[in-house]
Amino acid sequence: MRTKTAAAVDVNSRRAVRPVKAKQPNRAPKRKGHQHLVALCALGCCLFILGLVHVWLRLQVVHMGYVLSTTTKLQGRLEQENRELKVELASLTSPDRLEAMARRRLGLMPPEKGQVLVLP
Repeated sequence: MRTKTAAAVDVNSRRAVRPVKAKQPNRAPKRKGHQHLVALCALGCCLFILGLVHVWLRLQVVHMGYVLSTTTKLQGRLEQENRELKVELASLTSPDRLEAMARRRLGLMPPEKGQVLVLP
């Protein structure tokens, strides 16, 4: 019977003597390094997207500047054309011009005395 107990002790002692693997302490630093790498990549992506948004906004500002410039030039031309049309309207509707055209084209004359009747 002693042999069984001695063998059992030997088996137990062998298990106690076996070295413990040291893999668990190495996993924690790898995860931290991996987490730092992921965080750094995410930060880089965010900065890249922020840069793209900044460039796009600057392009929009330049485009709106061109549109504003074109619109301002168009407004100036339309105001000048409006002034010219007002002068033309004033000259076409002047009483002296209308009287001269009526005499020349239609042969009209100013009314003589007695041709104008005032109604009560």
